[in-house]
Amino acid sequence: MKRLLILAMAGAQAAVAAPLVYEIDPAHTYPSFEADHMGGLSVWRGKFDRSAGKIVLDREARSGSVEVIVDVASIDYGLAQLNEKARGAELFDTEKYPQAVYKGKLVGFENDVPTQVEGQLTLHGVTKPLNLAIASFKCIPHPLSRRELCGADATASFDRDAFGIAAGKDYGFDMKVRLRIQVEAVRAN
Repeated sequence: MKRLLILAMAGAQAAVAAPLVYEIDPAHTYPSFEADHMGGLSVWRGKFDRSAGKIVLDREARSGSVEVIVDVASIDYGLAQLNEKARGAELFDTEKYPQAVYKGKLVGFENDVPTQVEGQLTLHGVTKPLNLAIASFKCIPHPLSRRELCGADATASFDRDAFGIAAGKDYGFDMKVRLRIQVEAVRAN
């Protein structure tokens, strides 16, 4: 009997410490970027309007994971002509590569929140390591659904030609892209 009680208590503790799954809210998630135009003449800013994914968070184990899937054809520079060019074969080639995917592990926990994501970006058919720095991470009860809502702001930089997107390189364009992902995710039931 004592052994059953110990096993039951251990099972209850494991259930409390289980990882929690959060579904990314596409209406409040904005993968965006900045890239050079004409070798320092100006900075072009764009975003992707459609994304999905999930975050798994285990506060007790100080671990978790992130998966963000971006519909690359939803690119928006705020200029229709540039959006169409970006979807074409010279840049994102969205017919051949319709999605960009970021997968990583939450790490560097301080005060029970992650400060980094160690992961990989798959873009334009190429997968490369890419770590994100988390500038802010916070969870609160959602004001309407009362389910837990978590949000974060994460950044990274990478060279786009490493992913086979080298348009403008011969004209002196800087290949560095600054990526920023503002994300909100609601705890799944």
